[in-house]
Amino acid sequence: MGFDYYNILKVNRNANEDDLKKAYKRLAMIWHPDKNPSHKRTEAEAKFKQISEAYDVLSDPQKRQIYDLYGEEGLKSGTVPTSSTSTSASRAGQHYYHQRQHPNPSFRFNPRDAEDIYEELFGSESNNNSGGQRGNNHNIRGYSHREGLFRNGNCSSTATGGAAEFKKAPAVENLLPCSLEEIYKGAKKKMRISRNVYDSVGKTRTVEEILTVEIKPGWKKGTKITFPEKGNQEPGIIAADLIFIVDEKPHALYRRDGNDLVVGEEITLLEALTGKTLDLTTLDGRNLMIPLTDIVKPGTEIVVPNEGMPISKEPGKKGNLRIKIDVKYPPRLTSEQKSELKRVLGGVFS
Repeated sequence: MGFDYYNILKVNRNANEDDLKKAYKRLAMIWHPDKNPSHKRTEAEAKFKQISEAYDVLSDPQKRQIYDLYGEEGLKSGTVPTSSTSTSASRAGQHYYHQRQHPNPSFRFNPRDAEDIYEELFGSESNNNSGGQRGNNHNIRGYSHREGLFRNGNCSSTATGGAAEFKKAPAVENLLPCSLEEIYKGAKKKMRISRNVYDSVGKTRTVEEILTVEIKPGWKKGTKITFPEKGNQEPGIIAADLIFIVDEKPHALYRRDGNDLVVGEEITLLEALTGKTLDLTTLDGRNLMIPLTDIVKPGTEIVVPNEGMPISKEPGKKGNLRIKIDVKYPPRLTSEQKSELKRVLGGVFS
């Protein structure tokens, strides 16, 4: 059975020139071998040649007329196979065939090169510098790739004037809010995305996908996690990368400062003078007991080594925990209290 060129281009039998061009461009941008990864190269080349041949035949009035009347075999062979059953054949129970002369004996099917078609259609949308001139040819499994084919704004040739490259859509960035606990301990987040893709016949459809984002302990705000080419697919453009950017949620107790954790603690004047044990819950749920045995002045900072944020580039190491002390003074004192303080503290400063 021969090729169904109308089905290959996904057009009806009444398709006009504009319909054919639109169908060809849409499919060619999907199946051009340079648009596909190496493991799909063979399939892409075969599809690209079929698409090009279908457009070549249907866009040429003479070829299309012959194809519509006699199919692919009649188009390519120059003869039209017809069947007839003679009297002797009927008696023998056999079926014989003979060849009838092609209606246009001078016609010979001469298919155009797939890349010539590509250059003609896409080159016409570029600037006038192409002028139909040929650049360097690079043969890739039976078809040529020429300089200047990708000048429609979506693709451009390399600086060497050789192979062309598809342009990539700008990256799509999204903030990824993370709690300080998640960044401290590490976490995995499941992100559901929805994007447009093209199927094997060139139709667009929406697919949903769940991406797993792994947060490493100690990552900082602004860290980027990239999922290559997970953006929407568009003809002639490499899909955008999807980038998640770590963002820190405010914490009720701790504040991050580089690799350090900073926390504020308020103690009374009495505690500042007589001592106190601070009881803190760490980001990973441990209880941390910090005794204050010396007299604490307002604005004092207590540094606890290795109790800050993990250092992502130095596994096993952490920053410091910095405790900033604020001393709360009594709003008023009675005369008796003042006298007692003078009695107790009077000799301390003498």
